[in-house]
Amino acid sequence: MSEATERTPSSAHPYLLDGRRVRIADLLASGLICDRAPLTFRRKKKGELHQAEVTSEHGGAIRLLPSGQTYRSPSTAAVAAVGYGSFDGWTAWSLDDGRDLDAVRQQLLDQAVSVTASSVPEGRTGDADQATAPLSERELHLRLRAARQAAVEKRPQSLPVRELLGWWGEQGRGTVRDKIETALANHGLVTVPPFTQVNLDATVQLQRAATEQEPSNAISHGDELDGGEERLVRDPGPTVGTITSSMGEVVSVSPHSTIDHAVTLLLLNDFSQLPVMAGRQLKGAVTWKSIAQARHRSGDCVLTDAIVDAREVRFDHDLVDVLPVLADTDFLLVRGAQGEIGILTMADVALAYGTQATPFLLVGELDRRLRAVITDRFNLSDVTAVCDRDGSRSLTSFDQLTFGDYLAVLGNPDRWEELGWPLDRAAFARRLDEIRKIRNDLMHFNPDPLPHNALAQVRGVIAILRQYADY
Repeated sequence: MSEATERTPSSAHPYLLDGRRVRIADLLASGLICDRAPLTFRRKKKGELHQAEVTSEHGGAIRLLPSGQTYRSPSTAAVAAVGYGSFDGWTAWSLDDGRDLDAVRQQLLDQAVSVTASSVPEGRTGDADQATAPLSERELHLRLRAARQAAVEKRPQSLPVRELLGWWGEQGRGTVRDKIETALANHGLVTVPPFTQVNLDATVQLQRAATEQEPSNAISHGDELDGGEERLVRDPGPTVGTITSSMGEVVSVSPHSTIDHAVTLLLLNDFSQLPVMAGRQLKGAVTWKSIAQARHRSGDCVLTDAIVDAREVRFDHDLVDVLPVLADTDFLLVRGAQGEIGILTMADVALAYGTQATPFLLVGELDRRLRAVITDRFNLSDVTAVCDRDGSRSLTSFDQLTFGDYLAVLGNPDRWEELGWPLDRAAFARRLDEIRKIRNDLMHFNPDPLPHNALAQVRGVIAILRQYADY
């Protein structure tokens, strides 16, 4: 190994602290690859060979040969070389020594951890907050590296989405989604099914990202992230799979079952409908209505006489698109990532989203009370001195303040002293920051359930504001 490849990379430490995707520029800066290093992309099944080289142009990129076109993203370069499709360029492009770019990226990450191990505080300790504290940078890297090795050996790690979020010390996806996707991508991993498209209790597998995929409208090859890698482009709304019932193995009956058997299952489980399945093949469904109609037509009817068509959707279908259909049919059958069948009913959707009405009302009341306190106690000039120091926002009214502004004002030592409340400023500010995250999830319609103590936290601050508003 050359001296250049043995020295500690200067760009590794900032990478881990920034939590961004590794770039070709990082590999160049670390000395793990050099300018003009030859690259090869072999598609053995197609009998194709594409050639390129690393270039320091644009801070670090791949130059296709012989065209001379340059791309910051290895994946974009692979697509451009082939002319179509979807590729993980980090595993597609190989150096002369046989290593692909992904192997070099892993070497950079390993070195980065050694740099940060002594300077970044450890995450979880033995205190009461251990369950929600994030893993240290080193431990997180080691877990992802172990998951990567397991995936390479065809024994991918399975875990609930909730546990995966716990590695980052989070209970919901609202604030950590991009960070997780970035960390997984840097280790060449994906979750199957995607952790963003299923509910928190669903189980996902950590698998290697496919080197080559079928062309998909979900991929945008022209859009690049800061790290130079493409990402899935889809609407940010919830998918069908985020509703818990849709991802469970549903109770079903065989086409050869009796009507009495179907009725018994409906009664025992308090269901309104049952899928009719032959293995994993969907034959339709039976409902109380279809059974009643079948028996009305003939007293000697059998189960197949009561089967009606059942609409089927994939778990990753946008929820908003199926709501009109659901309103007409009352239920939809949901095909999961492994071919399993779940069910989605209008009652499931109402239960999942109806419970958000109370948090919306409480957060609205909290917002109004915080603004009232600040309006009553402070001059606008004192507030803008904290929230708009350079005048770039041109704040002219208390009505322009955001929740973040409330936090900044009440967390400011001078403003807190002026307020005169006999309470601990730091503890109050921490609680407001926790509620800020809850509020952001609500305002962005994050489908994940709120933390179990979220409402109690909001009510606690409202109670303080009621008590001390006139202090």
